[in-house]
Amino acid sequence: MEPIQPLGCGCQGQEGKDSRPPMGRFAFILPAALLLWYPLYRQLGPFADFVAYSLLGLGRGTHSGEAMRFFAYDAPKVMLLLTLVVFVIGIIRSFFTQERTRKYLAGRRETLGNVMAALLGIVTPFCSCSAVPLFLGFVQAGVPLGVTFSFLIAAPMVNEVALVLLYGLLGWRVAALYLVTGLLIAMVAGWIIGRMHLEGWIEDWVRELRRCEALVIEEKPDWRARLMRGWEAVRDIVGKVWIYVIAGIGVGALIHGYVPESFMAAVMGRDAWWSVPAAVLVGIPMYSNAAGIVPVVEALLGKGAALGTVLAFMMSVIALSLPEMVILRKVLKPRLIALFITVVGAGILCTGYLFNAVIHL
Repeated sequence: MEPIQPLGCGCQGQEGKDSRPPMGRFAFILPAALLLWYPLYRQLGPFADFVAYSLLGLGRGTHSGEAMRFFAYDAPKVMLLLTLVVFVIGIIRSFFTQERTRKYLAGRRETLGNVMAALLGIVTPFCSCSAVPLFLGFVQAGVPLGVTFSFLIAAPMVNEVALVLLYGLLGWRVAALYLVTGLLIAMVAGWIIGRMHLEGWIEDWVRELRRCEALVIEEKPDWRARLMRGWEAVRDIVGKVWIYVIAGIGVGALIHGYVPESFMAAVMGRDAWWSVPAAVLVGIPMYSNAAGIVPVVEALLGKGAALGTVLAFMMSVIALSLPEMVILRKVLKPRLIALFITVVGAGILCTGYLFNAVIHL
């Protein structure tokens, strides 16, 4: 097996290729874009009505009319929210490099480390392709296995895109529930795995890596550079996920316009005891991200699906996705991956059943 560099991943831009706009032009574009953002956001409702009922001539209350209005409203709304939050988080991430994250977590006791790892997972750069480099970097830095798993669970599950889109589409209550439960799952699952002392279930070549502290020059960017990083995050992330956003909104529009409420309530309602495990099983093999799955969540809830069932489905899609498990197989033995899925899946199931029992939207 070829060695894998412990830090860095293909997600980051390649050095030497500066496609950033000149700072003078960027200094003009940024304030203008921020001034236009709110008026555009406020006009989304009338715009959706115009597209569905005036421009396309679809009837109000019809399946096609309601589906098109859902799409015409949610597509620009999600893209506006996504662009703004990615820009802001891109600036925040300039304070949390992967190397700095390793140093924060190295040597921490497990309980405190699990909490810190889960919280850092929200704001630090992470994607599926960086799972292996991050894991190797944590091993080399002496970060405990359980703490590492808390980070690996929280980073994809409780990400800033999901939180802002949930807040914008479904309100602060659902976003807060998602944040709290996601963090609890990451902390508890990492703590359980850490207490079992399963370092022997890591691939042998990973355990043989010697701890080394490479000389790292800590970068201290100024605010010009931080703003440019926000722009780069928008260009990189939005440029990659917009197709999933449109696809997710398209699925949500079809559900909103054509799926009867009685059917969705029967399949994903709180009265069907099997709905939560079924939602998890359906979500695991799917490949999507938070930006693409949140519009589907909105449509499912609007059609009468139970909150706990829908959150369980969403969490399984973005925290237990099959592609990420395939990537982690490079460094973890199959039994540790199976345990990881079992522990996280149990936490998601408990979340689904708990919310179905006590929360009624």
